[in-house]
Amino acid sequence: MGVEQLKIAVISVLLVFFTSTTKAQPPAGTQPAAGAQPAAGGAQPAAGGAQPAAGGAQPAGGAVLDVVAKFGAKADEQTDLNPALMNAWKEACASPTPTTIVIPKGTFLLSKAELTGPCKARVEIQLQGTVKAPGDPAAFKTPDWIVFSNVVGLTLNGGGVIDGQGPLAWGKNTCAKDKFCAALPVNLRFNFVSDAIIQDITTKDSKQFHVNILGCKNIKFIKFTVSAPGDSANTDGIHIGRSDGVSILDTTIKTGDDCISLGDGSKNVTVIGVTCGPGHGISVGSLGKWKNEEPVNGVFVRNCTISGTSNGVRIKSWPAAEAGTASDMHFEDITMDNVGNPILVDQEYCPWNQCNLKAPSNVKLSKISFKNIRGTSSTVEVVKLVCSKSLPCEEVDLADIDLAFKGPGAPGVSQCSHVKPKLAGKMNPPACTAEGTKIAAN
Repeated sequence: MGVEQLKIAVISVLLVFFTSTTKAQPPAGTQPAAGAQPAAGGAQPAAGGAQPAAGGAQPAGGAVLDVVAKFGAKADEQTDLNPALMNAWKEACASPTPTTIVIPKGTFLLSKAELTGPCKARVEIQLQGTVKAPGDPAAFKTPDWIVFSNVVGLTLNGGGVIDGQGPLAWGKNTCAKDKFCAALPVNLRFNFVSDAIIQDITTKDSKQFHVNILGCKNIKFIKFTVSAPGDSANTDGIHIGRSDGVSILDTTIKTGDDCISLGDGSKNVTVIGVTCGPGHGISVGSLGKWKNEEPVNGVFVRNCTISGTSNGVRIKSWPAAEAGTASDMHFEDITMDNVGNPILVDQEYCPWNQCNLKAPSNVKLSKISFKNIRGTSSTVEVVKLVCSKSLPCEEVDLADIDLAFKGPGAPGVSQCSHVKPKLAGKMNPPACTAEGTKIAAN
């Protein structure tokens, strides 16, 4: 063998050895696909927070903490899961590497859980079983049950169920008579949480709201389920307040109040592929009730189905109340099935007659669109745009609306007050184009 042939042979052996002992690694900072779509505006999770793949894959190189095997939890519906869960959380939160907490199959009683950061690395909770709250609301001193606070990098998945055992509490809800009614426990609270994925989890029968989101950034709900009967009082599915970059994707919500509600300070909220009903529809507001409310900006709702609800897509603000603004809100490609008030802007929102309707709303609404909305209405008033007399709505678009009233008597109508919408495409019922008009379908 000559010198050149010898060199080629040595190089070939080294290449074979190298490729057989190494594996391709993803570029630093890349995230594995989880089926999650980015929040409106292209917001991405914070750097350093590796996301698990869909199906609950464990963080690479991290520990797995089983609350039963390691911490002695018992799925007997009598032993409180709290000590085991809190010990697991303490260890996971202190770990410098991503850690998974597993709550295995079975039914666990959980008195309360306050899961607080900051944590040193991403924490994943795989809820495979069911956790149940105490049924009696008197067991709670505050309106909290499971609370995540000040966490950057959180995953909650596993196909499990969070059961608030709400039926006993619903009968004690006095909000219809008392505007200062006592707050009842919420199934899931996310307070100041960033870079979070909640996937393949069911929240059931909450005593009050199912999910409350406050001060969060880049939080995604994927294939999430809310389950409660239509007569469960004040059980909003997902309520958002003062948060930026919330995405709700491919989710099913059945409840007794708003499927999704957006309070003040909601920004860059994306709702795609949601099935809503029973319930009160998908709502922005109510706004203007409290002083110093923050603006709502950037709401995108599309490819949703709403069935058998008392409202469809709506924006609501209180009359005779505080100042505020809401803009850049868009509702597109939505199917309505026997829905009351399918398209509704209500700046005279006054439940239980707890306000002064003689004074107008002080919330300014602008840049609103309703496009490609079709199906059937259970109310004669199909499109109702009631804006503030002192602050008329601006830049409102209606396009390709086809909603039929299926009830007896008169055909469906459109009603407008203090707004002149811009029209495009099909309009059924015919749209009102002048202030204070009501136009019936043919």
